[in-house]
Amino acid sequence: MSTLRVLLAVLLCLLPAGCGDGNPFPEGSTMWRIRERGILTVGIKFDQPMFGFKDPGSGRITGFDAEMARLIAKDLTGSERNIRFVETVSRERENFISQGVVDVVIATYSITPARAQLVSFTDPYYYAGQDLLVRAADTTIDDVSDLDGKSVCTAKGSTSSERLSSQAPGATLEIVDGYSVCVPALMAGRVDAISTDDTILLGLLDQHPDLFRLVRKPFGREPYGMGVRRQDTGFRDYLNGLISGWLRDGQWDRAFKDTIGVSGTAPDQSRPANR
Repeated sequence: MSTLRVLLAVLLCLLPAGCGDGNPFPEGSTMWRIRERGILTVGIKFDQPMFGFKDPGSGRITGFDAEMARLIAKDLTGSERNIRFVETVSRERENFISQGVVDVVIATYSITPARAQLVSFTDPYYYAGQDLLVRAADTTIDDVSDLDGKSVCTAKGSTSSERLSSQAPGATLEIVDGYSVCVPALMAGRVDAISTDDTILLGLLDQHPDLFRLVRKPFGREPYGMGVRRQDTGFRDYLNGLISGWLRDGQWDRAFKDTIGVSGTAPDQSRPANR
């Protein structure tokens, strides 16, 4: 083999296609299968601005969770465009993972002991606080303790409903499939508040700044993790390595700035500790 051909072979090994079949991951692993397929399938929410939102005009999925997913797709396949988003509401997250509908769920997915019995979570990639969104003119609600006798909208299968039941037992809960259902209900006065993670509420507030008010008194802290199949420790560990790298090299901060940061929210309380 000539010197030129040897040099060319070395250069080809450095490209995304790599040497041989171009797959650097252990054969049979989830990472290997995604690389072979060429597409990462991600479960995400479509109705949560700043995290996972489907633009009704362009159809593009935007938000912090979407940016995390695109970083994974880029590392696994060589391009952030090699991704397929599947709408995944709270109550379907575990099913979509166990049934193989998606490779990973990145959908404001709070890590809890009960859920950890069903799926495998990565380390937290984000921390949120539960808060309340109310009508701008409503001065009767300024804290979770003011919810006695009030109706509160939240999502089925979320930790928000569990916390409300314990911290606001006098409230009437309206449990729905998605927070997009809560917005018109709050506008029309059918419910008095929406309660979930503050960053989700910030997205809803950004859409209706003159109609709603965020109470800004969080009453719970939520660690968000990426969910994969229960026994898939290899994929989980791979994702943990990516998260740790993003926190070190600034990619996490750039994703935050381009999505949640546009609301003026600082990342101080949301950013996981660097490992």
